[in-house]
Amino acid sequence: MTKREFLEELAAVLPSKEREERLHFYSEMIDDRMEEGASEEEAVASVGNLSAILDVEQPTADSSHSAKRCNVWHIVLLAVGSPLWIALLAAAVAVTLSLYVSLWTVVISLWAVFVALIACAFGGVVGGAVLMGQNVPTGLALIAAAMVCTGLSILLFYGCKAATSGLVALTKKAARRLFRKERPSCV
Repeated sequence: MTKREFLEELAAVLPSKEREERLHFYSEMIDDRMEEGASEEEAVASVGNLSAILDVEQPTADSSHSAKRCNVWHIVLLAVGSPLWIALLAAAVAVTLSLYVSLWTVVISLWAVFVALIACAFGGVVGGAVLMGQNVPTGLALIAAAMVCTGLSILLFYGCKAATSGLVALTKKAARRLFRKERPSCV
């Protein structure tokens, strides 16, 4: 395959916004190999086939080009603005962390109320049984209050369970988003 045929096939499959840059890049690559002593067909063959170029080399070239373009200005802006953005970043982290801790505090408090209702129900039944021998109406009232606490604890259990599972799901989603492998590149 000749250089012209290769570049025409490559131009047919490249997106229009990248076409000129890519064609120039591969044309220079083929010319360099021909200057080193390879024939035109050998130089084209050493570049590789089109599928390998589109699948492997294009993202690598894009990321290196993107990194070159944004390095200088980003470094300057990071250095100059660091007193401001470091303070803002620390404040954002502190606010996010305090909101997260507050959510877990609410869930823990709900579980504490659940345990207290269970303890009140148990104490009410035991106390009502003891008071039945001395004062029957007070003993019955205490047992009735224990039954109310039992019912409330059953309802609160489902609420606590839903709140805990929702917060665990939120934590997993935030962790996945925070620690995902793919990071956005400079634009």
